[in-house]
Amino acid sequence: MVTLAVLAIAPLVIPALGGALGGQVTNLFIYCILALALNVMVGYTGLVHLGIASFFGIGAYCLAILTVPMYPFQIGFLAATVIAVLVTAGTGLALGAPTLRLRGDYLAIVTLGFGEVVKVTLRNLEQITGGMKGLNPVPPPGAGVTLAGIDLGKEFAIDPRWFYYLALLSLAGVVLAMRRLENSRLGRALVAVREDELAAQAMGISATKVKLSAFAMSSAVAGLAGCLYAASLSTTADPNAYDFNRSIMVLCAVILGGLGSIPGTLLGVAILVGFDTVLAPWADSWIQQMNINPKGLSYLSFSGWRLAIFGVALVLVMRYRPEGLIPSRRLSAELHKGGAES
Repeated sequence: MVTLAVLAIAPLVIPALGGALGGQVTNLFIYCILALALNVMVGYTGLVHLGIASFFGIGAYCLAILTVPMYPFQIGFLAATVIAVLVTAGTGLALGAPTLRLRGDYLAIVTLGFGEVVKVTLRNLEQITGGMKGLNPVPPPGAGVTLAGIDLGKEFAIDPRWFYYLALLSLAGVVLAMRRLENSRLGRALVAVREDELAAQAMGISATKVKLSAFAMSSAVAGLAGCLYAASLSTTADPNAYDFNRSIMVLCAVILGGLGSIPGTLLGVAILVGFDTVLAPWADSWIQQMNINPKGLSYLSFSGWRLAIFGVALVLVMRYRPEGLIPSRRLSAELHKGGAES
């Protein structure tokens, strides 16, 4: 609650959040939502998912199709978001149903392949998705809505702080939902299936229903993140924005922070996305200002090495702190117990 209060007050006392920095922080909040979606699969249920970015993209394109002027629908942002979340949840169920018996590497390959199929489909259905140009302009939330004399659409269009608060409110709602999930019967069933599927079934837990629930919840939350992403940029961007690299970055954030840990997931995103969108561009700008790289050599660019840096960080974490920076109590106890027994 203290963190939420600080983040809520920040735009009022930090003028920079009304500019480009506010957009970067909003992007960070959106990635936190996407990482929490993946944490349902990887952290709670123990299912390897390498295609979370595809559901991110499906949510973004669903919102755009329902709101951009080139289509006759043009429904409101809230209604379009609800429909997009339902569509992504249904897509998650469609992917999960035929893969229920798969685990580990096999499931990873299927989700990886699904992500590539979605990306290629979005690129080739040019008449519907806009191809490599994407769909734009995506109207801002509240377009055409006036509340207490305030034109919400206009405010969202000119003041980044409105998107900041929308993303923060959405993130707070997702965190609350994840907290309730952890303490619910379904949450305990997810963990039971992760630990020992046969034992869970012997105790009367339906592994099929649990896994399908995980697929649906993870996909729905990723779809919500996609809606916010498209609305904040006023475009879906091109399909390559939802490729394998994005899925891997989110997976690295979840592992770095701690599987099954909400605070850990948020910290992992803050570190990786903060480096990618804030620290690396700042370092590149500093190198340019100091004339350290006058010829613009790519190997002296932090941005060009970001994936390698992510990989090194992941290796170090797995070697020296395999449970993550802020692990869940259960997973941390299991890892320490396993180390003591060996």
